[in-house]
Amino acid sequence: MTIFVTGGAGFIGSNFVFHMLKAHPGYRIVCLDKLTYAGNLSTLEPVMKNPDFRFVKIDICDREGIYKLFEEEKPNIVVNFAAESHVDRSIENPEIFLQTNILGTQVLMDACRKYGITRYHQVSTDEVYGDLPLDRPDLFFTEQTPIHTSSPYSASKASADLLVMAYNRTYGLPVAISRCSNNYGPYHFPEKLIPLMIANALADKPLPVYGEGLNVRDWLYVEDHCRAIDLIIHKGRVGEVYNVGGHNEMKNIDIVKLICKELGKPESLIRHVEDRKGHDMRYAIDPTKIHDELGWLPETKFADGIKKTIQWYLDNKQWWETIISGEYQNYYEKMYGSRAEV
Repeated sequence: MTIFVTGGAGFIGSNFVFHMLKAHPGYRIVCLDKLTYAGNLSTLEPVMKNPDFRFVKIDICDREGIYKLFEEEKPNIVVNFAAESHVDRSIENPEIFLQTNILGTQVLMDACRKYGITRYHQVSTDEVYGDLPLDRPDLFFTEQTPIHTSSPYSASKASADLLVMAYNRTYGLPVAISRCSNNYGPYHFPEKLIPLMIANALADKPLPVYGEGLNVRDWLYVEDHCRAIDLIIHKGRVGEVYNVGGHNEMKNIDIVKLICKELGKPESLIRHVEDRKGHDMRYAIDPTKIHDELGWLPETKFADGIKKTIQWYLDNKQWWETIISGEYQNYYEKMYGSRAEV
């Protein structure tokens, strides 16, 4: 079994690589990543010498390169994590989000059609559903919730989802989609809420919180998400969407205060800043379908997961400090020179 993991040097993709190599000895995992600002090759250092692992530096929009790699490796399954994913960056520069998230997805699926695969899996987001009102805690996103996007990022992911389903219906491509809530855990890029607050608090820097910080997110520990995708690609039904949520709803401000408490830092570090344009108020996922069909449930409560996450950042300061300094972007060149892949 050979599995292509695109975007595998990113946060969730790298955790998925680790999970699959551990859970399925003998599987060949080929990691494809362009190594943009959010891709960090040093994250994959623990598995670089694993004989069942290969890393290839490539842009999923590079049709010729992708086709060549499919010819070489003949993958059975493709799991597409590769995406531009930061909402603020999508507001500033939408074009690159449309190129990678939509056209890159098309290139991958065209390669799957040309060379044949048993499953193409698209990793999507609950943000395609828009948001829910804060005064209706009884409402949750289900797989039947209409798509209602709020940002160029979520619109690009929703577009990719529609394209994936169209390839299933038009060409019979065996696909599935998972839509997850906010992930957290080891190797989370430091521009995101939880790692940013941990890093800033440790440095006694201000903790910027959008608006009043009342926005609610459903937090999913990354290892639980990896288990869900593993189940879907092996046992999920073709042509289906599966929502993957953590049943861990938290206000942003409460998370920041919890991090301050865990690190022994004063809440006076918190700074309320101008809110994001089109900021969604609440995300909450109903994962009944994946539980009923595949037996999946999130195993990590937020209270436990956030402590494990904070401890990981305390134990791995060098990893995120090199990102903050920008040094991590030189890692590939330093380690491998001008070679196109390792």
